[in-house]
Formats: sequence, C-alpha cells, structure tokens
Amino acid sequence: MPEGHVIHRLANQFSDTFGGELVRVTSPQGRFDAGDLDGALFERGEAVGKHLFLDFEADRVVHIHLGLIGKLAFAPLAPPKGEVRLRVSDLQTAADLRGPQWCRRITPDERDAVVAASGPDPLRDDADPVRGFTRLHRSGKSVAALLMDQKVAAGVGNIFRAEVLFRHRLDPTVPGKELPRRSWDLLWADLVDLMHRAVLIGRIDTVAADHTPEAMARDPRVDRHGGEVYVYRRAGQPCLVCGTEIRTAMLEGRHLYWCPRCQRRRTAGPTPIG
Repeated sequence: MPEGHVIHRLANQFSDTFGGELVRVTSPQGRFDAGDLDGALFERGEAVGKHLFLDFEADRVVHIHLGLIGKLAFAPLAPPKGEVRLRVSDLQTAADLRGPQWCRRITPDERDAVVAASGPDPLRDDADPVRGFTRLHRSGKSVAALLMDQKVAAGVGNIFRAEVLFRHRLDPTVPGKELPRRSWDLLWADLVDLMHRAVLIGRIDTVAADHTPEAMARDPRVDRHGGEVYVYRRAGQPCLVCGTEIRTAMLEGRHLYWCPRCQRRRTAGPTPIG
C-alpha cells in the first residue's frame, strides 16, 4: 500500500494536469459508471492520508483508495492496456486507474465525513497533531503499532514509521500511553519534514548527509521502494550509525525494522540522528 506522500503527489498531478479543463471520464473496464462526469469541468485533486478525491464541477466527487494492489499512472494518451477501472483524459494525457480498493462516486458531505474520520495528516495545512496524540496517549499499544493507525497519523506507512522511530532513537515497544507530549511533537515535526520532502522528490530519503552512499563510500540502496533509509527492509544488514545488525519482527501483520542499539530511548531524541 503506498505511503501518503504518493497520494498527495497524485492529487497535485491531477490538479496540475487537468485543473480547470473539460475532461473525458471513461471506464474501459466497464466497472465504473462515469455518467455525467464525462465532459465535465475538473476542478482539483485532494488527498487526506491514503484517500484521494477528484473534484468536478457541480459538487461531483470521485473517491479513490488504492489499497494493496491499486495503481494510478499518468501517460500520453494511448489505447488503454489491461483492466483500467477509470480513465481521466484531456485528449493529450490520460490518468489510468487499475485495481483500486475503492473507486466510487460520493457526495461532498460524504467526502467531508471521510476527512473528519481520518487522523491528522502531516501533509495537510489543517492537520491538528493534538488529535493524533490524544488517540496515541490513551492506548497501551506500542508506539510502533500506533503510528500505523490512520487515526493517529494519516498517510504514515511502514517506511515512515520505521524511519522516524530510528531517527529519534526511540524504542518501538514504548506504549503510546507512556510517550510524553514533547516526544510526540518531535516525531510529528520530523514526519512533516520527511513527508513533504518525499512529495517534492518522489521518493523517501531519511538518511542524514553523513550517512549517504557518497559520504560512507558504500553502494546506493537497491530496492523497489527507492530512497536511502536507515532500517526499513535492511534486516540483517549493519546499522549505518553503529554497525549493529538491524532486526525485524512481525507487528500486527506488518514487518517492523529497528536497531537494538540505537533505539533504546523511552523518549524521542531531541534532534534526528545525523
């Protein structure tokens, strides 16, 4: 499932490509009823967490959630390939959606309800991190588990979860109810920075200048997710900071990655590792 920065990049791309244009909306697969959207004015894309909204004139909204296997790609207009659930096009560029968990028409009120039910999104200007802390602080679950709760921090996935905990040297097993507000504020500020950077460059880079491949004279990371990271999917490899072997374990159905030496703190380090 893509991290939230991917959905925000898609929302921006929809706005930049089709905003203010009359668009063709079709379903080559036949599983979405475009109806009165075909030929309508496209207004903007919007994202909250892992939810994508496409706004058309006259308060018409399409709600998309990619889920585990969904894909959404922009390309020069050409005959559709594969099972395309939804295509939005300006007759030059086509955005093709395949295999989403959700692709449905909703009302503006329903869209507002989805936004209200989501946790604070580090990529949104209207985010209220106190809402996330309130939910986190009343739970006995580990901070690592709670960071994957979309009502704590919408859009945070496995990569950002692992990396922000490492960057602040935080033991991933610390219960949410024991995490001080100051620690949450530090984690939140770092998530805002990391996720905005990921939107800008299109990949997740979390390592400081001292730990880049160039600085350490090491090979760049090779992984389909791209980006230079400290612990995510590096199980069995040496920590870039201390050399200890990175560990992994299953936590609520997802792999958690951490360094047992660097991540011993019960409160977040005041500044990210660097």
